[in-house]
Amino acid sequence: MRIAITREVSPSLADCQLTHVARTPIDVMRADAQHRNYQRVLASLGCTVLTLPAEPALPDAVFVEDVAIVLDEVAVMTRPGAESRRAEGASVAELLGRYRPLRAIEAPGTVDGGDVLRIGRTLYVGRSGRSNADGIAQLQDAVAAFGYRVQPVAIRGCLHLKSAVTAVRDDTVLLQPRWADAASFPGFRVIEVDPDEEHGANVLRIGEVAVMPACFPRTTQRLRDAGIEVVTVDVSELQKAEGATTCCSLVFEANRA
Repeated sequence: MRIAITREVSPSLADCQLTHVARTPIDVMRADAQHRNYQRVLASLGCTVLTLPAEPALPDAVFVEDVAIVLDEVAVMTRPGAESRRAEGASVAELLGRYRPLRAIEAPGTVDGGDVLRIGRTLYVGRSGRSNADGIAQLQDAVAAFGYRVQPVAIRGCLHLKSAVTAVRDDTVLLQPRWADAASFPGFRVIEVDPDEEHGANVLRIGEVAVMPACFPRTTQRLRDAGIEVVTVDVSELQKAEGATTCCSLVFEANRA
């Protein structure tokens, strides 16, 4: 059984952390409707969607991906780089603990889940403003016994590694070359985003389907031309909070331990 942990949109979403996106007004009611449709899409793709209640005092809490890294054998609770987000993890940990043994990143380490891209037994980790060297080293220590390798990746001009690159197949990545170098992913087939769709590289892989924001039609067509099945969702209000499709869920197989 495939699980997708999500969290309802906070009524304070408009007070979210922003780094590389200019602040614009967010329609929270519309964001909530878009998020509910996103949950329906996950369910239609075979996920059992588990939904945590909104956290009114935590504007970014809908972006559950950043507080945990879920692997087949273990889950690692992160220590987000933004101090305002560190209280988000407790309720996620309580739920995740039903499915996985837990490890945790400790101070002074920081890691955001959005910086961690798993492909096979390798965890590519973005060296970003949210994930530091100590946190990356702790992550390696936490997962090495389970046969995972951590590979740091340089990124530039974006919030997280998965802003710049995501996997759409075991051997294929979707890449924004302005923000990450293809050379960081040797041996992979690389599909570049359309030059006019700067934020198009963040897609959520569910099985063999790529779940992608609806506002990147040219990049969507590039994926389809490459034989990738794509489902699009409107997450425009969540994008104003520097979110996309990967960050709104933690997806994993329930029967792996």
